[in-house]
Amino acid sequence: MAAVSSGEIPVIIEVAINGITSPDINPNVPLTSEAIRDDSLACLNQGAAIIHTHNFDISLTGEAAAGPYIEAMTPVLAARPDALWYPTLTSGADHQAKNAHMAMIAAELPLRMGVVDPGSTNIGAAGPDGLPMGGTYKNDYADIRASFNLCRDNGWGPALAIYEPGFLQCVLSYHRAGQLPAGSMAKLYFGAEWGLTRRSKGVTFGLSPTKNALLAYLDMLEGTDIPWSVSVWGGDLMATPLPRLALELGGHLHVGIEEFYDPDRSPTNQELLAEAVALCNEAGRPIASCTQAAEMLGLP
Repeated sequence: MAAVSSGEIPVIIEVAINGITSPDINPNVPLTSEAIRDDSLACLNQGAAIIHTHNFDISLTGEAAAGPYIEAMTPVLAARPDALWYPTLTSGADHQAKNAHMAMIAAELPLRMGVVDPGSTNIGAAGPDGLPMGGTYKNDYADIRASFNLCRDNGWGPALAIYEPGFLQCVLSYHRAGQLPAGSMAKLYFGAEWGLTRRSKGVTFGLSPTKNALLAYLDMLEGTDIPWSVSVWGGDLMATPLPRLALELGGHLHVGIEEFYDPDRSPTNQELLAEAVALCNEAGRPIASCTQAAEMLGLP
């Protein structure tokens, strides 16, 4: 695959500022409304085009889940009305419960992006014998269809979490059928040695963060116009060949405390973002503003 001229495509940098990361994994994780507000504004002012954030308690649903998002992001959008951001799903019992907070948030705040997790995968850590233990993150075809419809009906560009190649196969089916909503972006997740839980080594998900793994995904995306980014979960994106290769091939970067792990480092989101910006500058790719990112993604 030929490299894209470095000056042609601005880089969309997304910062996932917290996720399920707890303070014992990284004490710099922003969890309160005030910390989420401050971290989001700092990252936006430093070059992030998209902010992805979780509530401090993912078990909250409906109005209880919507409230903290509204509290945290209202001052952010007052200061930066151009900002792109999106919340996560809740741990509700069904698709409706997992997404009930989204309409409540959108009634109060500008929301141009949504979430579609187009597949299922096992998530866990090593048990006492070193073998995998955990559970299945399940999104069946009916839930996936409902998620795409929710985004389409509300004019939200789907953030497509690609944990495994099968997730991307599902996305490509929608693309071939002409049913992929406007604003879709494939977030290519690679599983590093500490995995998503970051509690033990040796149990992860998906493809490893290697050159050949990224090229395999890009072979799948060949012939489509779906924008894509790279991220490493349970490791350090910048310590892999992925970010530089992505910049050479026209891709984008997804960084943040949600996915980063190094037992010897506890960086802030601003530090991780600074590393990404520095690499973009070194590669000769300009940084996309929020407005440019919205145009590039074709957000409704």
